[in-house]
Amino acid sequence: MASKAGIRVPEMEKMSIEHLKALKEQTDLEVNLLQDSLNNIRTATSRLEIASAALNDLSLRPQGKKMLVPLTASLYVPGKLDDADKVLVDVGTGYFIEKTMAEGKDYCERKINLLRSNYDQLVEVATKKKSIADEAGVILQAKLKQLGAAT
Repeated sequence: MASKAGIRVPEMEKMSIEHLKALKEQTDLEVNLLQDSLNNIRTATSRLEIASAALNDLSLRPQGKKMLVPLTASLYVPGKLDDADKVLVDVGTGYFIEKTMAEGKDYCERKINLLRSNYDQLVEVATKKKSIADEAGVILQAKLKQLGAAT
């Protein structure tokens, strides 16, 4: 039986208990880091989806329409919609670019698609790493059981 990530079970069975423990710990650590990355991508994707929905809502409002403008997550101030065709897009590290509404929507969609693609790739890698950790754990338990039975 071959593992998906290149380490085969027969190779693991030849490893010492110390090497198996180290392999399991390392792959468990990598799986945890990948899970954190997946959570971050999920959060970023949901923020972009919210921004995209806000752009769609904003594009439907007439110019001069009174509205509440968010300054923080819980603080809103009254404002008036001046130009619904121009938006500021946060491109990261404190930089904003003025774009048309269509360009802003396109930017959000491209970023969402990129994040989803990265998410799918990370899920695949995390699954492979989890498989290695599980296989190493099973083999380690078997070796420890054999060692306990031999003494």
